[in-house]
Amino acid sequence: MTDLSTSSASAAPDRMPRRVRHDLRFRRLTVKAAQRVTPHLIRITLAGDYLAGFTSPGFDDHAKIFFPDATGKLTLPTVGPEGPIWPEGRPTMRDYTPRRHDADAGTLEIDFALHEAGPATQWAERARPGDVVGVGGPRGSFIVPTEFDWHLLIGDDTALPAISRRLAELPAGARVVVLAEVDSEADEIPFDTQAELTLKWVHRRSTEPGLSPVLLDALKAMQLPAGDFHAWVGCESAIAKALRAHLVGERGANPKWTRASGYWRRGAVATHDSHDE
Repeated sequence: MTDLSTSSASAAPDRMPRRVRHDLRFRRLTVKAAQRVTPHLIRITLAGDYLAGFTSPGFDDHAKIFFPDATGKLTLPTVGPEGPIWPEGRPTMRDYTPRRHDADAGTLEIDFALHEAGPATQWAERARPGDVVGVGGPRGSFIVPTEFDWHLLIGDDTALPAISRRLAELPAGARVVVLAEVDSEADEIPFDTQAELTLKWVHRRSTEPGLSPVLLDALKAMQLPAGDFHAWVGCESAIAKALRAHLVGERGANPKWTRASGYWRRGAVATHDSHDE
């Protein structure tokens, strides 16, 4: 006699995310190329022998980028039993998603969204081949299965690398809806995917990202597919929180399958907030 409960359980799709930890390493890398992809997006390609062993299996991983000081000197920590040990003062650092790592070519691409004249933007705008920069991590990855009826990805410029990675890894036949906010049509980028993609670009109503909830307004107006879905959100922190609340409270999103991150917070620097609870 067949055990129906066992048979049903074995046939259930894998929808449990898992966390993976990585050994902490700090790498001194060199700029190989700098490309202005859009008026507000610069793609920096890094290379160097220290890139060997780099790993980033999660589409929304974060690596710490360490910038040289005004004299061009780059300070990196060493790894101690309690974490990083700084031989000198800490340099300016920011979190970025590794857009693409090519182990065979020995390159790592990082996209810089440009909206304020902060140190990261200033460095990216001036970056030339041969310049040095530091990379730490990622410390860990959050692996999201692809076995859902469909997928929802929402974000602003800062989330485009993660969205690009997720679209590239989704298998053929997967259904995915993307809602992305940029300044204007000139800031829209192409996506490479085998999935069945429904893409909606929205343009912000202010030159300051996150000033108006254009993503939330657009989501409220969208008709979404039926079925079980995984939702991922990455944008300004307050907007990310509001988007998650709408998805869970009004659209029936499963809280366990809804991941929302504040990639930045208006009025603050070097922040990354999680709104998964």
